[in-house]
Amino acid sequence: MPADAATARPRTVLLWFRKDLRLSDHAALATAVDAGAAVIPVYILEPRETGTGPLGAAQEWWLHQSLEALAASLKEHGSDLVLRRGPAAEVLDALIAETGADGVFWNRRYDPPGIAVDKAIKSDLTARGLTVRSFAGQILHEPTKLKTGAGGHFRVYTPFWKALDGSGEPPEPIPVPKRIPSPASWPKTDALSDWSLLPTRPNWAKGFADHFQPGEAGAQARLEAFIETGLKGYRERRDFPAEPHVSMLSPHLAQGEISPASVWHATRGLDAHIPMEDLIHFRKELAWRDFSYHLLFHFPCLSERNWNPKFDAFPWRDAPDLLEKWQRGQTGYPIVDAGMRQLWQTGWMHNRVRMITASFLIKDLLIDWREGERWFRDTLVDADPASNAASWQWVAGSGADAAPFFRIFNPVSQGEKFDPEGAYIRRFVPELKAMPNKFIHKPSEAPLTALRDAGVSLGKTYPLPIVDHGKARDAAMAAFHGLRGE
Repeated sequence: MPADAATARPRTVLLWFRKDLRLSDHAALATAVDAGAAVIPVYILEPRETGTGPLGAAQEWWLHQSLEALAASLKEHGSDLVLRRGPAAEVLDALIAETGADGVFWNRRYDPPGIAVDKAIKSDLTARGLTVRSFAGQILHEPTKLKTGAGGHFRVYTPFWKALDGSGEPPEPIPVPKRIPSPASWPKTDALSDWSLLPTRPNWAKGFADHFQPGEAGAQARLEAFIETGLKGYRERRDFPAEPHVSMLSPHLAQGEISPASVWHATRGLDAHIPMEDLIHFRKELAWRDFSYHLLFHFPCLSERNWNPKFDAFPWRDAPDLLEKWQRGQTGYPIVDAGMRQLWQTGWMHNRVRMITASFLIKDLLIDWREGERWFRDTLVDADPASNAASWQWVAGSGADAAPFFRIFNPVSQGEKFDPEGAYIRRFVPELKAMPNKFIHKPSEAPLTALRDAGVSLGKTYPLPIVDHGKARDAAMAAFHGLRGE
């Protein structure tokens, strides 16, 4: 390749959007504009098998809305968005031939399939004399740079957090360019509607828009609302699913509609009216997302293989009927059913309830954590290849710095502790809305008079528990001790 290819100032740049569907704090965009190049923004819908696009059906719904929002924002800045579908290398080659582009810029991604695609493309295009540049910005740190004192990668979250927190503040977010230079002529684009990202028959996503506004503006509005009404008290109240002390920024972060650095910097200077413990705890959640990507980068099979190989011999149960009842929110345990129904109705689930439902699948039903990971991957609008896999392995006890297997959530006591009035359950399990607080978390223990007064008929209007938690816990512990040869 020419010696100056990497530093040349290209005349026309293909700006390849991926999971960075925003204009603010976008290093690839800002660099292309600063270079004075004509910029052709492009989004490529890559084949599902590459693992680089939307992870599931729920996220396809989100992607459609997000691309509409991005295209509108680009138009406001004098630009446009070109949509193409196919293997990324082939699409980029076609666009280079059609436009004469001599540069391709993108922000880095950190999922293993995406890394492999990007490496091959960068090597090929650079060898052909094009200027190819990639930039950081999708996570707070670069997995190749944040290392342990011994020079390795982190396997435990607490020292990872200390290293991240001690590495200094993230760079200041980059402002949106005032105007984006356009090419003399635009290449053809696919129609977004032709991608069929939206469900139709049936439209199971019809309720999603009541809860979310995909796009960069929606991300910013969500952040501002959280800082105003949810951040104070975050550390103590974030575990209560009926309360507003969660940011719900995860879908926006998953599609890169807002950068984690922008979220981090938005919490600066707030300690005058928000306790520092709340600010730090919220930042630690951003750091957990980074830690998950750190794990995925160094263990690319995180969603497929146990981090701890000792769990490879765990005697998982093959029980498709129980799996389906869990998926449908028909387990007979109200907090579990509320969470699974919230997921189906809104494409999102409260984090505390994610842990409860995951523990129930793994330890009450003894179903492989990978079944849960696949279901969440398909049904969550915030599906994330790193956080989803790392969190499931954390609950299973098979992951890095995981909770011990014997930490088995009791779905009744968890509900009583974190939804004491049953407000969350009444919202998503309406057949129990008239149950008294005393029995809202354990209707199977309610006297017949209480059930009759609430209009509940166990086994008909609401299911009986599909397992006995006490017996299930004993079976899970026996399986675990057997795994250890005890």
